[in-house]
Amino acid sequence: MGRNLFLRAVTHTCDERVASLARARDGWSGCTHSCALLQCWEVRRRNSSEWCRFIRTNPDCQLEGGFLDYLDGVFCAFPARLLPLAITLYACWLLYLFVILGVTAEKFFCPNLSAISTNLKLSHNVAGVTFLAFGNGAPDVFSAVVAFSDPRTAGLAIGAVFGAGVFVTTVVAGGIALVKPFTAASRPFLRDVIFYMVAVFLTFMVLYLGRIRLGEALGYLGLYIFYVFTVVLCTWIHRRQRGDGLAPARPWEPELLTDTEEQEPMGSGSSDYGEEDRDYRKWRRKPWYWRLFKVLKVPVELLLLLTVPVVDPDKEDLNWKRPLNCLHVITGPLLCILTLKSGTYGLYQIQGVFPVWVLVALVGTVVAILVFSTTSNEEPPKYHCVFAFLGFLVSAMWINAAATELVNILRTLGIIFQLSNTVLGLTLLAWGNSIGDTFSDLTMARQGYPRMAFSACFGGIIFNILVGVGLGCLLQMSASQMVVKLEPDGLLVWILAGALGLSLAFSLVAVPAQCFQLGKAYGACLLLYYAAFLAVALLTEFGVIHAAAA
Repeated sequence: MGRNLFLRAVTHTCDERVASLARARDGWSGCTHSCALLQCWEVRRRNSSEWCRFIRTNPDCQLEGGFLDYLDGVFCAFPARLLPLAITLYACWLLYLFVILGVTAEKFFCPNLSAISTNLKLSHNVAGVTFLAFGNGAPDVFSAVVAFSDPRTAGLAIGAVFGAGVFVTTVVAGGIALVKPFTAASRPFLRDVIFYMVAVFLTFMVLYLGRIRLGEALGYLGLYIFYVFTVVLCTWIHRRQRGDGLAPARPWEPELLTDTEEQEPMGSGSSDYGEEDRDYRKWRRKPWYWRLFKVLKVPVELLLLLTVPVVDPDKEDLNWKRPLNCLHVITGPLLCILTLKSGTYGLYQIQGVFPVWVLVALVGTVVAILVFSTTSNEEPPKYHCVFAFLGFLVSAMWINAAATELVNILRTLGIIFQLSNTVLGLTLLAWGNSIGDTFSDLTMARQGYPRMAFSACFGGIIFNILVGVGLGCLLQMSASQMVVKLEPDGLLVWILAGALGLSLAFSLVAVPAQCFQLGKAYGACLLLYYAAFLAVALLTEFGVIHAAAA
């Protein structure tokens, strides 16, 4: 009788996986000790000789998905004295994962989305707030979806979404005002800030409740659809007032020279040496870190080139490369099946004999042969637009795989340094996902388009929070579990949510008060605000600031 009561008590107070592990290993007598092992970050409190056993026997230390077991690597493969080396290698790999995300989104994901919107004959406004926003926010959205897949890493998603919001609306927006004082567009600014404040309020409510139901997840997506409708309607009204009717809008993005498109001096010897010599001289003029970055990108770009087709509507041949595109028919689906659920489905064997990945490779080979035999090198086929959808799917799988590794390695670093997922999300994950937006917006401002860059600060992150949270939670719901539980990291989450809401309220009041004339004073205030927020967040994380006891 007493044994049964003890069993029921253990079942209610411990995670089922911990209880089953305890039964298998130590019997009921060790269950109380096993329950104490539920928090994986406690590994650093133990003797280094116990680290590996602790990681391998504690279910809370099992990473969800991914190709590499980072916790097992750092606590089992490396001796304790080499922990700094392991952390250094992990930090380098973390930076490289951000490179993979950036290259995939910029050079493969976004161009295919642009081709799809062109084939669907969407206006620039609709494409800008749907496909273009999805392309620019792909790393944020996929990271949020992956993080929400596990309640233990949901704090990463919350920290990243809110942290990126604070960063972009203060540091990036303030940097634009410092670089190029300008007059903001009044109606788009007010529209975007109001929608963003509503999104922040909804997130604040679900954090307070500690869960997201189906209706609330659909509410996020519904609010974004309403935002798209509002953008299209406001643009149509604005055009009618100007007398432009439904004339197509001009491209939203200016033609900016990148570092690979700089104007080269055309000396008398340029025709003798040709393009290769000009490239060589340009390479020699670049600083060492630029050349190192280019070299590091080569393996990623090569793998992406061999697996992801890119359709370019701006080229006469639509970027049709017959041998390469036929190879994509094989490698694209093969990569999808081998990255979905970290290869779980691809390695599955039909009737226990025939691997699924072999079947996919055979079907792809047959289709590739048909495409090659029915097309020519000079002219793309009529169904060439299908390659844009294939490229979109394959690049999305690349981004999802990189985002999964990113979330797992961030959780590992959090366990090593005993940091909460929220602080990792609002710092490393938010900074990494926002660095592309930072450079592109500041470059746009320096080139004379500060108003456009400022609008992108507020318009782009609306997509990230609404679709990132809404879609991330919706994908985790099932017929048996229609609720996603959130486990916020105490006071830090409320500081983060409050800081984002306060920064938006500040801009909502300060920008109209200055008659939308934004200068260096406004930019300096935003940068100081972010510095103060970051200081408060870190002091809260390390226990210097804490909630008063009830």
